[in-house]
Formats: sequence, structure tokens, C-alpha cells
Amino acid sequence: MAEPVVRVPDAKVALSTASVYPESTATAFEVAARLGYDGVEVMVWTDPVSQDVEALRRLSDYHQVPILAVHAPCLLITQRVWSTDPWVKLQRARTAAEKLGASTVVVHPPFRWQRQYARDFVSGIWRMADETDVRFAVENMYPWRYKDREMLAYAPEWDVTKDDYRHYTVDLSHTATARTDALAMIDRMGDRLGHVHLADGRGSAKDEHLVPGRGTQPCAELLERLAVTGFDGHVVIEVNTRRAMSAAEREADLAEALAFTRLHLASAAGRPSRTPRP
Repeated sequence: MAEPVVRVPDAKVALSTASVYPESTATAFEVAARLGYDGVEVMVWTDPVSQDVEALRRLSDYHQVPILAVHAPCLLITQRVWSTDPWVKLQRARTAAEKLGASTVVVHPPFRWQRQYARDFVSGIWRMADETDVRFAVENMYPWRYKDREMLAYAPEWDVTKDDYRHYTVDLSHTATARTDALAMIDRMGDRLGHVHLADGRGSAKDEHLVPGRGTQPCAELLERLAVTGFDGHVVIEVNTRRAMSAAEREADLAEALAFTRLHLASAAGRPSRTPRP
């Protein structure tokens, strides 16, 4: 029997529910099922369904689309979602992930004005990670810019590789906004890279979240590198489709993003793969 010439890693390709905004969380499940995504990442935000574990379970069961990750409510607009206490938010995200069978909780580093939370963040994430099989994957962010001014909004660092975490999330829209080298960043993350937010960007001060292939980020190269190393986490399409003029246009963008990802998330067979981390 001939040996396969292409190897596809075990990584699943998921759709972030944020990718259908301003449509609802429920719409994201419908779209993921229709386009053939392997699952979804639930962005917990102001949509009440995104905050309701039982509603999410029903959507997952109805559409036969597993929930692979939960994105904790870390955005400015979600400061009051699931409590104003950031540790309570993470505890609820972990509980939701455990109940829904998701393997990963995505979390941003604190805002600098969350001083006590920022002071305890690294040790607190390790403590929470030790209490569960769910991965807490801390996501790289970026400096905030206005004209020629730059503000460091996140602490301890927007570049999370400067701190010690068990698992990382790399976001390629954020590397574009930070104007940093995405491939060098995943090299620093090494085998602690547990989760990918795939999007593109052109280096604007705005967090663009373009469809992969429409910006300047090495999306294809990163996916191919993941395939070579036997990446066993999830690749999540997290793109901005707010400017879509119709549901059909939005779905075309999300289908393009999925096709791009599946095309490049492969490597020549026979190359070495890495040993998955627990």
C-alpha cells in the first residue's frame, strides 16, 4: 500500500461565534453546521444565549456541532458579564467549558487598571489550570495606538510570551496590530501553544480580523508549520464580517476562511511531529 503524501494533523477547525457579529450566537451554530466546521468557540459576551450553558448545550446538540472552546468575557463591552470580578468570570468560564465538553478557555491578560487582578494573574492562571483538565490559553494582545501615541493597555504584558503560562493562544490579527513577527511569537510559545485564532491584518492600529489571506500576516506559513509539528490544539476562525451586505456574503467569507485553513493545515508526510502536551 502506498504511503500518504500529505499528513493532516489532529487539530480541529472551529468557528468563533464572534465571526457572525452582529448576528447571534445561535446563527453561528447554524453557519458552522452548514459550512462543515468541526465545532465552535463560544465568545461569551452581551448576547444572553452566549452566557447560558443550557442554551448552548441545546444549540450544540440540535446542530450536532461540538463546543471546542469558551472565550471568557474579557472585552471592554463585557466588563459586567458573569460578574464584575474577573476571577469569577474565569471560574464560570471553566465551569461552562467542563459542562459543555470544551477543552479550552481563552483568556486575555488583564487591563492595566485592573491592578490587583494583574498583580496576581500569572500565579492565578497556574492555580486555576492545576484544578482542571481544561486548558487556560492566554492570548497575545497589542499596544493601543492613536496617531503617533501608544498606550500599553494590558498587564503584565500584551506579549504574553514574556510571562510563564502553561498554554498560549496566538491571534494573528493581534500580531498584525502589534506589528510583531507572528512566526517568531509561536517559536517563543513552543509546545505551550495550545490554541490559534486565525485571522489576518495589515498592521493597522485597529484590530482588523480580516479573512486569512487578505492581509500581510503569515497565515499560510503558520498553518503549515502547525501541520509539520503535529499541532493538537484547535484552529479557530475569528474574523470580522460586520461589513457583509447579506447573510450569503458573510457565509462566503466564512467558507473562504475554512477552505484556506484546511488547504494549508497539511504537510508532507514523513516529517517529524511533536509530542502533544497534556
